Amino acid sequence: MKQLLTIMSTSVLMMLLSLGTAFAEGVEAATEVATIDTGDTTFILLSAALVMLMTPGLALFYGGMVRTKNVLSTLMQSFFIIGLITVQWVLWGYSLSFGPDINHIIGSLAWFGLNDVGQLPNADYAATIPHLLFMVFQCMFAIITAALITGSFAERMRFSAFAVFIVIWATVVYDPLAHWVWGVGGWMREMGILDFAGGTVVHISSGISGLVVALFIGKRKGYGTEIMLPHHLPMTLIGASLLWFGWFGFNAGSALSANGLAVSAFVVTHVAAAAATLAWVLTEWLYHGKPTILGAASGCVAGLVAITPAAGFVSVIPAIVIGLAGGAICFFAVSILKAKLGYDDALDAFGVHGIGGTWGAIATGLFASTAVNPAGADGLFFGNPDLVFTQLFGVAVTWVFAAVMTFVILKVISVFMQVRSDENHEDIGLDIAEHGERGYSYQDITAGSPLTFSHVVSQSEPINSSILQASHSKSH
Repeated sequence: MKQLLTIMSTSVLMMLLSLGTAFAEGVEAATEVATIDTGDTTFILLSAALVMLMTPGLALFYGGMVRTKNVLSTLMQSFFIIGLITVQWVLWGYSLSFGPDINHIIGSLAWFGLNDVGQLPNADYAATIPHLLFMVFQCMFAIITAALITGSFAERMRFSAFAVFIVIWATVVYDPLAHWVWGVGGWMREMGILDFAGGTVVHISSGISGLVVALFIGKRKGYGTEIMLPHHLPMTLIGASLLWFGWFGFNAGSALSANGLAVSAFVVTHVAAAAATLAWVLTEWLYHGKPTILGAASGCVAGLVAITPAAGFVSVIPAIVIGLAGGAICFFAVSILKAKLGYDDALDAFGVHGIGGTWGAIATGLFASTAVNPAGADGLFFGNPDLVFTQLFGVAVTWVFAAVMTFVILKVISVFMQVRSDENHEDIGLDIAEHGERGYSYQDITAGSPLTFSHVVSQSEPINSSILQASHSKSH
């Protein structure tokens, strides 16, 4: 009997031990399915922070190019967008962009308010980092895309109309495009259109939309007849430098892993920006007789824009070609095309981002190689001319969609509110008219609203618009 009890107790003990082992193996297997790589997570956290820094950098880049009287309003637009688009993205933007697919057109609202978006990875998008991290990384892209548009209509749009326009535009233009190109089930993604970090989704969409806004609201008062010089080029250069720095997170981070592809994207991003800086400056030097710091800053941004869709698909030498061509093409778009057609793209959002993004998307079809990224495709120079036509189709669709939807948004908004600032507000400057503050203690005649010292208004005092207008008249 004792022997039987010993055998039974031993069997039960072994069974319990085996169950414990099986449970542990089950936990380990589940953990393997949702393994978070700390290196990848750290890398994307840093990349997201770098992309966030790009928007304040863009604010400085744009802010230095406007007149003194509009510097704060220009800075405010980019900075305010960080808050506005973050909330929009968390509530519904991310779900529309990357949520469960509906007919290859849009994501559902299943992830509204980040429902089911947590600390475990989503294998469809990034299997080694938390889903929440992928979400916030993409949030930074949505933010800067909206901010890029503001360069086209700088110095002449009412802040209230701007805020309403941006949140609607993000919802009905950016979010669908992001789903088409990057979302699981998106029709452009399934068609094979390549856009590593946003040539179509970010740059073409913002550049084309910016141009439509500029055409819709018209030219700045005095455009073509008055001097409209950049008021602070050192500020612009600081902004361009921050953009160059942050772009490493933008492009390299789009590998979504700390791997060789991220390194390749980092290197070609830097090389293309450098090549475009040289190309813009040399072209400007030959064409206008002098190399300028504004040209160098614009050139580097043009190169960064051009390489963005191709960053994860091309090697170094093609990146140099893309940068050189991008710098020259964008220079002519800004210096020649704009002058001939007469539109007022104030800070050249269309000339740099719309045109540069278009070139970059097409160049991806020329130079992409599966030797760089097996998940991509070979381009024309690697034996696959079909990719060029695929990329051209993606560019054409993005141009038309962004242009039509932006025009519709503006028409609807204009029914309910005034979109453009009043002429006297443009004279005074939007800093005072829209925000009741001023960036500098005085304004000079060539770069801003010329206020005399006797009528300088303290930021703590209420604004008397009649005094400001009288002061403006006296100074002339």
